[in-house]
Amino acid sequence: MKLSVGVFFGGFFAALGVLLFLVAFGTDYWLLATEVGTCSKAPEDAGGEKATFHHEGFFWRCWFSGNLGENNASMWNFWYTNQSPSKNCTHAYLSPFPLIRGEHNSTSYDSAIIYRGFWTVLMLLGVVTIVMASFFIICAAPFASHILYKAGGGFFIIAGVFFSLVVMMYVIWVQAMADLETYTNMKKMDCPDFAVYVRYGWSFMLAPVGVFFALLAGMLFLLVGRSIYLHSN
Repeated sequence: MKLSVGVFFGGFFAALGVLLFLVAFGTDYWLLATEVGTCSKAPEDAGGEKATFHHEGFFWRCWFSGNLGENNASMWNFWYTNQSPSKNCTHAYLSPFPLIRGEHNSTSYDSAIIYRGFWTVLMLLGVVTIVMASFFIICAAPFASHILYKAGGGFFIIAGVFFSLVVMMYVIWVQAMADLETYTNMKKMDCPDFAVYVRYGWSFMLAPVGVFFALLAGMLFLLVGRSIYLHSN
C-alpha cells in the first residue's frame, strides 16, 4: 500500500515537473521589458502613451508597439489578448537581450554570447534529462524494477539541478551581463525621458516550481526503488 502511494505521488509530481519544464522551455516569456519615452508618441486617435513591449525566451525574442496602461511594468500588458496583431520576432538562442551588436562594445557582447551559450546548453540538458527520467519511470512501472526506478529518480534530481543552474544563470545574466544601464543611457541621447521597465515573466517563474516538483519526484522514486529492492531480498 505504501509503495503504491509513493509511486502515485512520485508520478504525479513528476508529471507536474515535466509539464512545467516543457512550458518554461517552449514559451517566450522569461523576460519582459517595456520601453517608454516621449520620443515615441501615440497616434492622435490612440489613448495613452505609446510604448514598445519586449518579451523573450529560449527560442524567440519579440517586440511590439502598444499603448501604455496604468502600470508600466504590469505583466498583463504582455498577455496574448493585449498584444498587437503584428509583432516582430527574431531568434534568441544566442541573442543578449536587449542589446544590439552594432551599438555596443564587441568584447562585452561576445562575453554575453558565451554566457548565453552556457545557459542554452544547460537548458537543453535539463529538458533531455527530464525526458529520459520520464522514460525510465514509464519502463519501470510494468516490471517493478528497482534499478529503473532509481535511475529515473536520479535523472529527475539531475534535471532539477540543471534547471536550478538555468534559473540562477538567467538571474545573473539579466542583472550583470545584459548591461541595461548602458542601453538606457544610449537611448536617452535621443529621448531624455526614456525609461525601460524590466521584470521576469511567467515562463521564468514556472522553472523554479518545476525544479521543486522534479526534485521531490526524484527523491520519491529513489525511495520506491530502495523499497522494492529491500522487499525483493
